[in-house]
Amino acid sequence: MATSLDLQEQEQLDALKAFWKQYGNLVTWVLTLALGAFAAWNAWNWWQREQAFKAGAIFDQLELAAQAADADRVNRIFGDLKERYPRTAHASQGALTAARVLHDKGRLEDAKAPLIWLAAQGHEDEYRTVARLRLAGLLLQEGKHDEALKELEQARAPSFDALVADRRGDVLLAQGKPADARAAYQAAWAAMDAKVEYRRLVEAKLTSLAAPPAASAPGTGAAR
Repeated sequence: MATSLDLQEQEQLDALKAFWKQYGNLVTWVLTLALGAFAAWNAWNWWQREQAFKAGAIFDQLELAAQAADADRVNRIFGDLKERYPRTAHASQGALTAARVLHDKGRLEDAKAPLIWLAAQGHEDEYRTVARLRLAGLLLQEGKHDEALKELEQARAPSFDALVADRRGDVLLAQGKPADARAAYQAAWAAMDAKVEYRRLVEAKLTSLAAPPAASAPGTGAAR
């Protein structure tokens, strides 16, 4: 019996040696790649956390400058933030904050710069869409209607469809196209949740164009 077991164990050992001789290098490479990928993934996560932490510290300084309404300092800090940590959410938030402060100070041209950067480099599609919405508003304020519409055409985050349609209506109305503006407002009203307070403003715009939602779009929005 012992001899039989010894022979069986020897056969298994020989089979293992043969397998390792044929596939040993492949197994080693697969394990090396797997361990390397795991190490890289951990390193990437650490680097992301480190970037976010450092960007957050700069963003805190930017917020303090914004609270003090120090537009020049806000602009400088945002410039540093976007230069060092452009792919972080803090940089995207910083762009919106800088644009707001500069706009409040009446520096419209300067306010556009952070929004233009964010529209092209934003952390997420939602940030890029918000940037284009606000940029379209500034262009509308300057009377640059065609440029404003071009920005809105590229504002594509689905969750902002209603606001994009509403802003498009504002631009079209300013262009002297009430019928097109009415259609845009109707699309905005229909896409907006009935619980959203802003919907009342869209309704008021439609009413001013002799197209109150209840008459023009029965059964939509509030009837859900």
